Amino acid sequence: MQAQTREETHPVQSLILSLLANHWGVENGALSVDGHPLPDLIARFGSPLYVYSAKTMRGQLKLLRNHVGRDFDVFFSVKANPNPAVLKVFCNEGAGLEIASAGEYVRAVRAGALADRILFAGPGKTDEELSYVVDGGIGEIHVESLDEIERLSRICDQAKKTVSVAVRVNPDASVQGGAMRMGGGATAFGLDESLLGAAIEQISIASHLSLRGLHIFSGTQILKAETLLAQWNYGVSLARRLIKSGVRIETVDLGGGLGIPYFHNDKPLDLEVVASGARLLREEMRADRHLRSVKLMIEPGRFLAGPSGLYATRVTTVKTSRGECFTVTDGGMHHHLAATGNLGQVIKKDYPVILANRLNDAYDTAQKVVGPLCTPLDTYGRKTILPSPRPGDTVAILQSGAYGLSSSPVGFLNQPMPAEVLVDGQDVTLIRPRGTFEQPVTPMP
Repeated sequence: MQAQTREETHPVQSLILSLLANHWGVENGALSVDGHPLPDLIARFGSPLYVYSAKTMRGQLKLLRNHVGRDFDVFFSVKANPNPAVLKVFCNEGAGLEIASAGEYVRAVRAGALADRILFAGPGKTDEELSYVVDGGIGEIHVESLDEIERLSRICDQAKKTVSVAVRVNPDASVQGGAMRMGGGATAFGLDESLLGAAIEQISIASHLSLRGLHIFSGTQILKAETLLAQWNYGVSLARRLIKSGVRIETVDLGGGLGIPYFHNDKPLDLEVVASGARLLREEMRADRHLRSVKLMIEPGRFLAGPSGLYATRVTTVKTSRGECFTVTDGGMHHHLAATGNLGQVIKKDYPVILANRLNDAYDTAQKVVGPLCTPLDTYGRKTILPSPRPGDTVAILQSGAYGLSSSPVGFLNQPMPAEVLVDGQDVTLIRPRGTFEQPVTPMP
C-alpha cells in the first residue's frame, strides 16, 4: 500500500490503515477477508455484497471479555445484526442474546440459543409477542411500563407459567451519553426512576412474575470510557439501594453502548480504562454483602459485530457535474442506510470508504460516492479521496457488520437484495442469497 501518499491526501487514512491492519488483509493490492480476496467473493456471489468475518467476531468477544472479566456475562444485541449465522457464532462462544421482538426470538432459537440465555427488552412489546416468548421460554423479560407489567402478569396467569422479569429504568441521574441518548430525560425507553417503587410493588403482587433484576441503559455508540463506567456504577448503586431496602435483586443489566470508530476524528473506546473501572466495580461488589452475589450483564451489539463486516458495491458509472466528480455504484442507502448518515446522525459524516480492488494506487481524486437511488440522500461519500475510479471497480465500506442491511429501507425502488456471506477460516458460506428484481404485481380484478 502507498501508505505515505495516502496519509498525505486521505483525511481518514489513519482510521482506514488501523482497520485494515486489525481486521482485514491485503493481497496483490486488493482487500482480503481472512485470506479470501474480495474480488473473488464479488465474482462468486455478485454485487452488492455483505461479507462478515467470524474470526473478527470471536476476536471482538474475546477482547471484551479479557478487559471486563468473566464476571460480566455478555449478551449479543440481536438488533445489531440478526442474521442467524452471525448469532450462531456468538452462541457457540457462550454469549447470550438480547432481543427486541418475537421475530428476533425466532432467529435466536434457530441460531441455537437456549431459552434461559435470551433477554427480551423493548418499549413496544405486544400481547402476541409476550405470549409467544412466555410459551417458548425466556430467560428474562425486561418490562418498560406499568401497563406492560399488568399485561404480562395476565398472560402469565393464563399460561400458568412464572417468568423472571427485570425493570428497565430511565435514570434520574445524568449518566446518559453517546451518539444516541436513550435515558436521563423524557423517553419511550424504560420506566422513570420515580416509578420504580410502583413497578416493584406491582410485580410483587403478581402471581406469576418473579422480580429478578434491573436494566439500565442510557445511550449507545459511547466512545468515552468514563461515560460508560458512570452508567455501570449508577446501575450497581441503584441495585444496592434496593437490596438494602429489602428488594431482592439478582441481576443488573448494564446495557450495551460500547462504540466503535466510524469517522476520522473518532477515538476508539479506551478498553484499558474500561478494564480498570470494571475491575474496581467488581472488587467493590465483592466487598459489599448486599452485592457480592449479584450477576452483571452487558449487551453490546456494534462493538462485537461492527468491525467484522464490510459492504461491497461495484462502480457502474463515473461522471462529472459542474466540476464535481461523482462515482455511482450499484448499492447504496437501501442496503446500508447508516453509511449515508440517515440513521440517527445529526451531522452527516463519511464512513471509512476504500477502493477495495486498488489499495496500492494513489489516493488522489476527490469525489462524491453515490448509490443508484433517485434521491440525493443516497450519498455515502461526500468528501472522499480515492484512486481515480473506473466502472467495474469495487468500493467497500468498512465497519459495516452492525446496523447494516436489516436497518435499511430494502424495499425502496425495488432494487435487488444483496447477498450476505460469512467467512470462517477456509469456509465461505452464503448466509443470505442474492435477491432478484421483484416481479410485477398482478392487477386487482
